[in-house]
Amino acid sequence: MQTAATPPFVAAVATHPSRATDVYTQLKHDIAEFRLLPGDRFTETEISGRLGVSRTPVRQALFKLQQEGYVEVLFRNGWRVLPFDFNQFEDLYDLRMVLETTAAHRLCEGALKVDAAQLEALMVIWLVSPEQRSTDMLEVAAWDEAFHCALVAAAGNAEMARVHREVTERIRVIRRLDFTQPSRITATYEEHGKILSAIQQKRGDQAALLLRAHIQASQAEVRKITLHQVHLARQLGTQSAAP
Repeated sequence: MQTAATPPFVAAVATHPSRATDVYTQLKHDIAEFRLLPGDRFTETEISGRLGVSRTPVRQALFKLQQEGYVEVLFRNGWRVLPFDFNQFEDLYDLRMVLETTAAHRLCEGALKVDAAQLEALMVIWLVSPEQRSTDMLEVAAWDEAFHCALVAAAGNAEMARVHREVTERIRVIRRLDFTQPSRITATYEEHGKILSAIQQKRGDQAALLLRAHIQASQAEVRKITLHQVHLARQLGTQSAAP
């Protein structure tokens, strides 16, 4: 039995979302890795040429990034990567603290929905001797993000975990800068270990206080080095583009 071929317009509708998602993911990665820097200007034609796609999925991806506050459209002059909005980051860090300290209390209260397996997995990574600690900054940065997401997820409230993941996504572009110095890796291991130990001992108030101090320290480090890192990234980008 022969099957009818998929109408062209149906095929186009089916493939555009996938291409737009790929472009969206790539552009967000470029922003996070400072390949596209705050203040950089570009056109849809430039992006479509670089990524080898038509302008339609590029435009769809850019509109989504615009809604999320990463880029803005310039009247008759393409697009621009938005500068860091530190006031917004402050608000997001405040929300993150509320979610994580609430989760710490729930974990210590022994709520029925607590996922003990997730906590055990965290302890395997963070409650280790100094000799067993990773010194890979990218690896520790990824583990740090996973640590905080897992704490909230383990508390058993799916909506809290969803909102926390969204906050994490929004602050990732600057939070990753927290691991440019070896001293921050050591501090992260020490602080995560103390937080987990407090949760093990069901000391909710102590765990919440430790989490708050840990997040505030990270926030301060990021705020201090971000502008310097962006400056270095711009310099390296200029050097690599030189003939």
